[in-house]
Amino acid sequence: MSSFSSPATGDFDKYFMTTTDLIDRFAVGGLWVCGYNGYGELGDSTITNKSSPVQTIAGGTNWKQVATGYYHTAAIKTDGTLWTCGYNGTGQLGDSTTVTGRSSPVQTIAGGTNWKQVACSFDHTAAIKTDGTLWGWGRNSYGGLGDSTVTNKSSPVQTITGGTNWKQVACGTYHTAAIKTDGTLWTWGYNVTGQLGDSTNTNKSSPVQTIAGGTNWKQVAGGFYHTAAIKTDGTLWTWGRNSYGGLGDSTTVTNRSSPVQTIAGGTNWKQVACGYYSTAAIKTDGTLWTWGRNSYGELGDSTITNKSSPVQTIAGGTNWKQVASGSFHTAAIKTNGTLWTCGYNGSGQLGDSTNTSKSSPVQTITGGTNWKQVAGSQYHTAAIQYSDIGQVL
Repeated sequence: MSSFSSPATGDFDKYFMTTTDLIDRFAVGGLWVCGYNGYGELGDSTITNKSSPVQTIAGGTNWKQVATGYYHTAAIKTDGTLWTCGYNGTGQLGDSTTVTGRSSPVQTIAGGTNWKQVACSFDHTAAIKTDGTLWGWGRNSYGGLGDSTVTNKSSPVQTITGGTNWKQVACGTYHTAAIKTDGTLWTWGYNVTGQLGDSTNTNKSSPVQTIAGGTNWKQVAGGFYHTAAIKTDGTLWTWGRNSYGGLGDSTTVTNRSSPVQTIAGGTNWKQVACGYYSTAAIKTDGTLWTWGRNSYGELGDSTITNKSSPVQTIAGGTNWKQVASGSFHTAAIKTNGTLWTCGYNGSGQLGDSTNTSKSSPVQTITGGTNWKQVAGSQYHTAAIQYSDIGQVL
């Protein structure tokens, strides 16, 4: 939900590298947040909701990648340090405590200046270092940390498989998925609706490969109870819970414990994000497609009707660059650097200075044409701006 989505090669590398490797060569920018703030997840030293974007108290213009969980936020700076804020009841901030919440960003207990990419779930966090190691912390009731236990961890631990070849990680509510540099896709954690894609409904506390196997996976995203991933051949695959059509296979009643292709098919999918029961994805032609639950207009097609097959947002266009899904809202950035949001807005997570839900994309109140990366969670949104619009990739 970048909280459920996170990036990874090929044409997609252009996006992925702006949030990991390449971004270090460019000036990046400030971190802005809006929405629910009951646990301090906006990091502005308050617990007051914000319907317009505000900067975290940490400030600075050296943020390079951000991820959002249900009630917490994690972000990496260009100096490689990792910062977290918000709810911490299960140790998801990674500061070796379970203090209820932090309203100002703190560093993980692991410290270090070599963090590369971070992802957040309901109440656990996972991150990859520049040395290719994968770390997890927070809630572990279903094995979502992948350390072969079901014990919560308030400090980062490595997955049981170890290794130094992890490339990209994504978190669902209680499960985790990650791709290695060899192109293999691994999943672990809660699996009651088949979200691990290993053709079973059994939870796993250690990483397993999806039944589809293969060495050509390039990007994965985790939703509430489903998972989506794109291969290097541009095909898009989904699995897990399908109650509202979130798998995009034109059905709504059949969960899938093995990956299936969306009904739209095609070999030109570029980036995918997963929400509560919805999915959003961008094609290489720059079009933005959404499907699944649409109770609050999160599909952005000007309706509140669920869709079991991909549809284009009402905004249309062929200039979409990156999309993120919250539980009931969607946020996306265009190639012109503008940031658009739609869906549920009860806590101000759309950032348009209102609390009114929108079924068609609207721009955040801050506007601007220098948005770089966005992440969506349960009730809040976080985004990073370029400090110099002339350096947009």
